[in-house]
Amino acid sequence: MRLLCLLSLTVLLGACRSPDVTQSSAASAVESVSQELLASVAKQLFGAERNGSGQSPAPFGSYAKGCLAGGAQLPETGPTWQAMRLSRNRNWAHPETVAFVQRLSRAAANAGWNGLYVGDLSQPRGGPMLTGHRSHQVGLDADIWLRPAMDLNLSVQQRENLSSISMRRQNGAFVNGNWTRTHHEIIRAAASDPAVARIFIFPGAKVQMCNDETGDRRWLRKVRPWYGHHYHFHVRLACPRGASGCVDQNPPPPGDGCAVAQQWVNNILNPPPPDPNAPPPKPRRELTLADLPRQCANVLSSR
Repeated sequence: MRLLCLLSLTVLLGACRSPDVTQSSAASAVESVSQELLASVAKQLFGAERNGSGQSPAPFGSYAKGCLAGGAQLPETGPTWQAMRLSRNRNWAHPETVAFVQRLSRAAANAGWNGLYVGDLSQPRGGPMLTGHRSHQVGLDADIWLRPAMDLNLSVQQRENLSSISMRRQNGAFVNGNWTRTHHEIIRAAASDPAVARIFIFPGAKVQMCNDETGDRRWLRKVRPWYGHHYHFHVRLACPRGASGCVDQNPPPPGDGCAVAQQWVNNILNPPPPDPNAPPPKPRRELTLADLPRQCANVLSSR
């Protein structure tokens, strides 16, 4: 709105001047406003959008530095899922992510739950979030609650107040008594989906799945240990076919990754001494619109 108002004011003032002056003033105003917009904090711009852009679906950039054109909204309630924390307005994603969540929810229903409680996907136009994640920016990330979804008739208020439940013990070195074989089966179904590139979960859960799996172990390669992720697991889809503006991660290393997860657990139980020569961490700078792919300005302006 600020941009449109400034441009309108420029046109009105220019009507009182010669044509040459009008064109020059308008060009200067557009350039000035554009530079101001590019310098704006991206999370403020994308966090203010309430609906997807009127464009064909396309992810632009990387998972932690990008945006989403033509985002689709996961319905708040379906036959085998419920979107949680609706006040956040983060049940938007690339259509392939929405389709994946629905597929996985059906698998969860077949595995013994009634379906899934779905946490954050992305904002309507992706981009950096006002709070929380640094990823989830291109509509290809989904947080799936580890709390079994047995009641799919939760009210809006219940979805705001209900919390997921932790699965970890000893700071994530082991699973606790809330972990079940059904968790294993649902995560295996997610990792076996061809659209999925990675799944992030706390180290103890990965080690537990490594110990319990007696069949095909290839899916374990996609399950990667990561900090936190004991109330939900994080699914990351690969860039869709033909999405030329999307930046994939490198594939996970070969193998099932179980030794890597065990090392994480060992480090939790017996932390290595800190490196006295390690440089202090650099403070993270807020991303601006200029930091994102150039298409993201069009995603913001599309109506």
